[in-house]
Amino acid sequence: MKTRLAIAGATSGAGRGNGGLPTRAAFMLRAGALWFAAGPSTALAHGAERGLVLLLPTGYAIAGGVVVVALSFALFASLPERRLRALAAWRLAVARAPGVSANATSLLSFAVLAALCYAGLHGAADPLSNPLPLFVWTAWWVGFTLLQAVTGDLWPYLNPWSGPLAVVRRALNVHAPLWRYPRLLGYAPAAAAFFGFAWFELVSPAPEDPRSLGVAVGVYWLYGLAGCLAFGQRQWFEKAEPFAIFFRLVGACAPLQRASDRGRLVLALPGARCPELPPLPPSGVAFVLLTLSSVSFDGFSKTFAWLAATGVNPLEFPGRSGVAAINSLGLIGAFAVLSALFLAGCRLAATIVGARTADLAGRLVYALVPISIAFHFSHYLPALLVNGQYLMLAVNDPLASGHGLAALADAHVTTSFLNRIETVRAIWTAQTVAIVAGHVVAMAVSHAVALEASNDARRAVVGMIPLTGLMLAYTGFGLWLLSTASIG
Repeated sequence: MKTRLAIAGATSGAGRGNGGLPTRAAFMLRAGALWFAAGPSTALAHGAERGLVLLLPTGYAIAGGVVVVALSFALFASLPERRLRALAAWRLAVARAPGVSANATSLLSFAVLAALCYAGLHGAADPLSNPLPLFVWTAWWVGFTLLQAVTGDLWPYLNPWSGPLAVVRRALNVHAPLWRYPRLLGYAPAAAAFFGFAWFELVSPAPEDPRSLGVAVGVYWLYGLAGCLAFGQRQWFEKAEPFAIFFRLVGACAPLQRASDRGRLVLALPGARCPELPPLPPSGVAFVLLTLSSVSFDGFSKTFAWLAATGVNPLEFPGRSGVAAINSLGLIGAFAVLSALFLAGCRLAATIVGARTADLAGRLVYALVPISIAFHFSHYLPALLVNGQYLMLAVNDPLASGHGLAALADAHVTTSFLNRIETVRAIWTAQTVAIVAGHVVAMAVSHAVALEASNDARRAVVGMIPLTGLMLAYTGFGLWLLSTASIG
């Protein structure tokens, strides 16, 4: 697939008309010059091209978002502790949870995955015509993650291992784990596997190639099944399977929750369950930090700022293979920088509130999960809107045989909404609101955790100042990513 480079979010005041938007003539001249200067280059299947140069007063938006998050800190600090606890404990029963067999739904999920892998190996080589890369990168990694941020954790029912594991155990007459999961490993296997997944998605030369992806998915499924057989599904999913852990954390932030008796669905404030979760060990903290740093680096690696720092001309982009080495270092560096800043803030907070740094970090890290969800939404929203259409057409004819439903034979993908100022502004606004809202929820979670760690509300507020500064900076960083010039 070929596309042209597009520049978005330039904030120069030259050539602007009313409201910070460019005049039509200036817009056409600049867009035309950049279009022909850029020439063709390979694009990602899980990305979406930006066909409109959108000049907005983004400096005001960034400042406004930072101010909103700062005011939320002041609001939480001023509320009486009993009011905060009441808000966190608020629940509203809305329905009965349906009774379904997790093994049955898992077997169905496995069947779908097997069919997708078959299509990946034997279907079209074009990643926008083959359903496997579109399903993995759009429907599952983007859509399913965001769904669980609303409905709670669905992975126990939809993972592709539980059902096949039950069948294999019955066939082999093996009903107990072969070994006890090594306690010293903690969440290290999950962190290592997630890093491999992030590297494959963000750095490897062809993560959308259907055949390579089909092999990778099949190998990982066998790895997961072997882990469940060796150490037991509960222990493997709790400590070693990265997506079970990630989806469980995302689901804990959802407004829709399953009550403790498993029979009721209740509404709660987003993130209200996070302060109730047990503290994570250092390896678990590293895992959560990795999930946030990887999606942050995904956005940052496409900016002109990163390309300039690495000596890459954005108008002569060498392709993913040409920047694989530097982006590998960047992915590691993003994790290292975020970890250093977070742990430094936790150490200062622990000194102030009178808690152990490791314990406080293990609980405060849950506040980063709403931020990770917000980055996930804002970064992948355009891809979800565009590639979701490609997925519908690919599912209609998974092997590209020309025998899909006639009703969809003449359907085509539209990206016209990315070329209209009204819809682009609406998308950008939704992304901005998500970034700010995620940080507000994070602020609430961190404040609740600090209150639990300290018997003095005033010390808890003072202790959160260092991490509040980090969250304000990350708010500005996230909003800057949405507005700065980038490729892809």
